[in-house]
Amino acid sequence: MTPIELRRQGYQVLVENLGQINAIRFLQQVGWGHGDYTKEREHLLQSVTRDEFWQDIQKIRNR
Repeated sequence: MTPIELRRQGYQVLVENLGQINAIRFLQQVGWGHGDYTKEREHLLQSVTRDEFWQDIQKIRNR
């Protein structure tokens, strides 16, 4: 599925479940974000070791 198809289907699901007005209100509340996600994640994860990362993955898989 292309990004355009995903977005179109996402909008369709919102409108079908919320109606046009509430779908628009939802999208306005969610917004488009700000900042540089990549730099923020790099900063937050710079102290995480590879072993800690894999331990977290295993915890998630075991849920």
